[in-house]
Amino acid sequence: MRHLEIAEVAQRSGVPASTLRFYEEKGLIASTGRRGLRRLFDPGVLERLALIALGRAAGFALDEISLMLAAKGRPHIDRQMLAAKAEKLDRTIRRLSTMRDGLRHAAVCPAPSHMECPTFRRILRTAASGAIAAPRKRAPQPPSN
Repeated sequence: MRHLEIAEVAQRSGVPASTLRFYEEKGLIASTGRRGLRRLFDPGVLERLALIALGRAAGFALDEISLMLAAKGRPHIDRQMLAAKAEKLDRTIRRLSTMRDGLRHAAVCPAPSHMECPTFRRILRTAASGAIAAPRKRAPQPPSN
């Protein structure tokens, strides 16, 4: 089996070498050895990187992705975690769709002032209630012992 040098993995995956080293530090991927100073990887790392990219695109944190990749080199994807993420994405889509529609309306509203537009006033009340606010980031939790 031919091992891939880090530069080839970076080129084939589109993931910078610095990110590959970071992923290795986090335990998301593992090198199989070295050739001189260059890390070597099993070709299967490309599929693992694709799974990481898919998880990141779906909004999973690296720690969540790490949990899904930890099982003996084989992915173990928690279906409940996927369903919860899909629900969260649905909420984000609804929030962003509301915001998009409101902005489009405001851009073409014939009212003399946006404050005189009933639709804009409704959007304003919705925003004031927090219903279309972006979710706040949680503070990092301290590690448990």
